[in-house]
Amino acid sequence: MIYNALDIVVVPFPFTDSKDSKRRPAIVLSSHTDFNNEAGHSTMAMITSARNNPWPLDMPIKDLKKSGLPKASVIRMKFFTIDHRLIIEKIGSLASTDTINLRKNIKKIFTDLL
Repeated sequence: MIYNALDIVVVPFPFTDSKDSKRRPAIVLSSHTDFNNEAGHSTMAMITSARNNPWPLDMPIKDLKKSGLPKASVIRMKFFTIDHRLIIEKIGSLASTDTINLRKNIKKIFTDLL
């Protein structure tokens, strides 16, 4: 399976304080041509419920239908890289209007590197 930047997938997301994991949506950030296909892994950001306590730069997803998400959610600037064999399924993709806001937040978080 090919995973493209802005695909929304379900992965077994690990907890930071235990060995357990939970099925969670995530958004693919890395390029399929420059990284994903070659490495067999994708770099992603966590997606969580909009009702959770906020983190800096949490980004609300406005187009839930295109994303495949069932309820109000935010992209959280919590990054990880995962083997494609662990991806459970692709459920949607990020709408172009939401993509603009995601790019702004990624620029903010990595401003000292860009």
